[in-house]
Amino acid sequence: MVSTMPTKGPTKGERTRQRIVELAAPVFNRRGYAGASLRDLIGATGLEKGGIYNHFGAKEQLALEAYDYAISRTTELLARSQDGLTDAIERLAAMVEAFAVTVRRPAIEGGCPIMNTAIDADDTNPELRDRARASMTLWHRLVGRIVKDGKADGILAADLDPYALASTITSALEGALMLARLYDDPLHMDRVVDHLLAHVATLRVTEETT
Repeated sequence: MVSTMPTKGPTKGERTRQRIVELAAPVFNRRGYAGASLRDLIGATGLEKGGIYNHFGAKEQLALEAYDYAISRTTELLARSQDGLTDAIERLAAMVEAFAVTVRRPAIEGGCPIMNTAIDADDTNPELRDRARASMTLWHRLVGRIVKDGKADGILAADLDPYALASTITSALEGALMLARLYDDPLHMDRVVDHLLAHVATLRVTEETT
C-alpha cells in the first residue's frame, strides 16, 4: 500500500542554515578560510555572530559546508556537460568548454573552489585541503570514465593513459583560470581551450592510427 502521507520539507532552521552556507560560500571562496573574517560573514549573511554560530559550532564547520556547496555548483556544470553525449571525444571537448565558461560566468563568485581552497589551505587547514583533493580526484575519475568508455567503443586507443590525460586537462584549465584572473583577461583561457580541443581531437582512432 502506497503511503499518502505528505513529505515533510526542510524546517525553518534547516532553511536558515542552508541560506547561511549559500551566502558564506562566496566569502570563503574569495578570501580563503583565514582571510574570511567574522565581520565578512556577518555582512554577507545579515546575521550577528550568535545567529551564525547558533547553526554552526565553529567557523571551520561553516567553511567546510560552504566549500561543499561551492564545489557542488562547479561539478554540476561538468556533469551537465555530459548530458546526451556518448562519443568520448565530444564528451571530453564538452567538459573542457563547460569549465572554460567559468572564466566569464563563474559557478560561484571568486572562481574555482578547488584551486582557491588548494592554495589557501595547503599548509593551514588539512580538512579543507583534503576536500579540495577529493574534488580533484572526482574530476580525474570523470576523465578516466570517459576514456574507459571511449576505449570500449573503439574511439580511443587502448594504450591511452587516462591518468596522464586527466592531469593534462585539469592542470591546463586550472592554470589558464589562474592566468585569466591574474591578468583579468579571459584570452588566456581561450588559448588553452583551443589547444586542448585540438589535442583531444587527435585522440580519435582512425584507419591511419590502427
